[in-house]
Amino acid sequence: MTGVERRDVILGALRASAKPLSGGALARSVGVSRQVVVQDVALLRADGHDIAATNRGYVLHEGEETSRPVRLFKVLHTADELEDELTCVVDLGGEVLDVTVSHRVYGKITAPLHVRSRRDVERYLEGIRTGKSSPLMTVTSGYHYHRIAADSTEVLDEVEDALRARGYLAPVLPYERDAMVPAAARGAASS
Repeated sequence: MTGVERRDVILGALRASAKPLSGGALARSVGVSRQVVVQDVALLRADGHDIAATNRGYVLHEGEETSRPVRLFKVLHTADELEDELTCVVDLGGEVLDVTVSHRVYGKITAPLHVRSRRDVERYLEGIRTGKSSPLMTVTSGYHYHRIAADSTEVLDEVEDALRARGYLAPVLPYERDAMVPAAARGAASS
């Protein structure tokens, strides 16, 4: 099997799966090491496929989310500023699709949010309060990523400008740029 064929099989498996697929499972299915799968996923991302690495495996984001422009933002703020960050995005017409942290021990962890209105912001914050939990960003000292969708790139530009004005955008380090593909191709936030 060639690399192109292998990546087609991996992409097909991700499309067909209703749940995250681990790198090990994908590696066994195509007869390579997990590290080769990691490289294949990076190449698929570079080709524009929106593949997220979660704590349970890889997930392909396709369908209605990708019909709108999506941009990845690296942000930094305190838990007390969480409401302001989310309402800033939704008030400008953005939807916070998910949150990702890159933990030094656990790796990348992604959780879906789908926050698109002030009501969604309130439900999310209430869930945090009543669940006696902390936002995922607290495990990385406030650093985290959001995939944000909007009806146009102009709205995403406005969101980026507003997050920058509030001081929430974090600098994207050189080694992170590759991880931000395909968002980088769509003008991911950086400072």
